[in-house]
Amino acid sequence: MDPIKMKKMTGPRPVRDAEIHPTAVVDPQARLGHNVRIGPHAVIGPDVVLGPDCWVGSSVLIEGRTTIGRNNRFFHGAAIGCEPQDKKYRGETSFVEIGDNNDFREFCTVHLATGDGDSTRIGSNNLLMAYVHIAHNCHLHDHTVIANAVNLAGHVEVESHATIGGLTPVHQFVRIGAFSFVGGGSRLPQDVPPYIKVAGNPVEVAGLNSIGLKRNGFTEAELLNLRRAYRLLYRSGLNVTQALERIAVDCTLDRRIEELMAFIRRSERGIVR
Repeated sequence: MDPIKMKKMTGPRPVRDAEIHPTAVVDPQARLGHNVRIGPHAVIGPDVVLGPDCWVGSSVLIEGRTTIGRNNRFFHGAAIGCEPQDKKYRGETSFVEIGDNNDFREFCTVHLATGDGDSTRIGSNNLLMAYVHIAHNCHLHDHTVIANAVNLAGHVEVESHATIGGLTPVHQFVRIGAFSFVGGGSRLPQDVPPYIKVAGNPVEVAGLNSIGLKRNGFTEAELLNLRRAYRLLYRSGLNVTQALERIAVDCTLDRRIEELMAFIRRSERGIVR
């Protein structure tokens, strides 16, 4: 007998070294890694791949073509892999891809991508607090902190080690750079370059994210170099093109500066000014 179909057992049901609460609904075709724990009234769909050591809390829904790595935690009411809230979606084959060691707090939502073969992607070691919404085709890298009730519209990209404060809506196709900090209650219609702080509605630049950079091991030389680039970009009166030209001459072209310049050059919506 397939152990997934054993309905009369009392207490958690072992499934491939997993523990499934008797009130949970797990499709027989779902693939579960070892040491998975699934709580009461959770629902796991047929196309879900749930990696080892994951914990799925009460009333969590995981459906769609969703692949999840190891040691992720899904708290009460989270909904992962649902159809996108996008009128262009016509039922095409799309995916949600999630890495390792992420926390999805209460009532987070992560939607399938729009576009055949496309994915909504979340990396590893991210914290998504309660009521965070990740729309179709978003890409979160690694080690991000997304605070309560942040709403990411479609195709938003959040690079590694970025922090977004609570109640912040982010416009579709916006990019948020690595090690940046967005204050709570902001509204983001444009890209946020790496390493800086922004806040407000309308959003304003608030300096280099010095505390965050120090906490992540940036050297004094790197900080000094980034401060010089920041002043040229935001305090010199130069336009973006002129500032980039000056940065290339006046700053040491280390990895951090090159990443900053590359991010700005790739911007399609323009950067926060």
